[in-house]
Amino acid sequence: MATENVYAKLAQHLSSLGMGYPFGDALLEILRENFTPVEAEVALAIPNKVIPLDPVSVDEILKALSLPKDELVRILDHLAEKGLLYTGKTEKGEKGYALHQVGFGFPQTFFWKAQDTPHARKMAALTAKYFNRKVTREAFSPSETKPYRYIPIGRSIEPSQQAVLPLHMMEKVVQEASCVAAAHCSCRVAYRLGGKGCDHPTEVCLKFNDMARYVIDRGFAREITREEALQIIRKSEEAGLVHFVDNVEGNIQHNCNCCGCACWNVGSIRRRKIPRDILMATYFIRETDEEMCTGCGACSEICPVEAIKLEGDVAVVDKDWCIGCGVCSTVCPVDAVKIRLRPEKTGRLPAATFRELHEMIRREKGLA
Repeated sequence: MATENVYAKLAQHLSSLGMGYPFGDALLEILRENFTPVEAEVALAIPNKVIPLDPVSVDEILKALSLPKDELVRILDHLAEKGLLYTGKTEKGEKGYALHQVGFGFPQTFFWKAQDTPHARKMAALTAKYFNRKVTREAFSPSETKPYRYIPIGRSIEPSQQAVLPLHMMEKVVQEASCVAAAHCSCRVAYRLGGKGCDHPTEVCLKFNDMARYVIDRGFAREITREEALQIIRKSEEAGLVHFVDNVEGNIQHNCNCCGCACWNVGSIRRRKIPRDILMATYFIRETDEEMCTGCGACSEICPVEAIKLEGDVAVVDKDWCIGCGVCSTVCPVDAVKIRLRPEKTGRLPAATFRELHEMIRREKGLA
């Protein structure tokens, strides 16, 4: 297979994943930089009709190749060592491999370690070039069903709501995880490698369950206790960061704690590049108790998406852009901030499981 042709074929192959890589010249640059032609041919043999984190066996991959099995294993392991493939157990308990999907390894593996190397700097430049507004919208919002949802800061939700809606609490996510890891925020690491400033903490990216085991095994993150995870959540809240997780009730794989400076979702909404409801599942909205509000302006200053402005002595919320994160509640001195379930979301729940969510996304994209 001609060298350029194999990269174009791989780009097309990756574009057909559920969380696929939109095709473009910048993607071809990224593939050329990371895969040799032989490695690209091996990646082409890895199934793309699967959900994220769903590995297949070596024998399954071998069906599409003429390589000796031991040579294939060597190449697969080398790609995994470079952070270009996901590894985990298949349903039969065998060692398996899967293509990274957008948001599930790509482009995060280049940055999770927070290393400042020539390759990391080059990847920061190439991924910034690749993820323009069009690509970000297509990659992270591939269907009507959104892959991610925001979770409000726990103390911003009234106790009566917490009892009824525990799935919208980060504490519950941590409690139910079988394994937890802490990685660096790939968005902020790439942002800094690109020469831009952001003072928010970086080691606040939490991984759970299968994703946690993968990043720990590959050295992308460190294993932590549930208490350490809760400390990171509190640290993130103090820094004004926004929680988001997979748009599911159970078996959540990761939590990012995002800022409006560098992150692909909060930053895009803050800069009004992509409408909130196109990009993310947002179940909550902020309301202001006008009788209690003193118009101090603290909430408008900290709002990650700049959705609050003062009108006279009252803070007014732009409900088309508010993401219901609850960050503003942490600085209100008079308890005038109320985080409510959006009326149109009443009775609506995320998918039950990670698999159900991503099978739904594949169906909506016509890939099932």
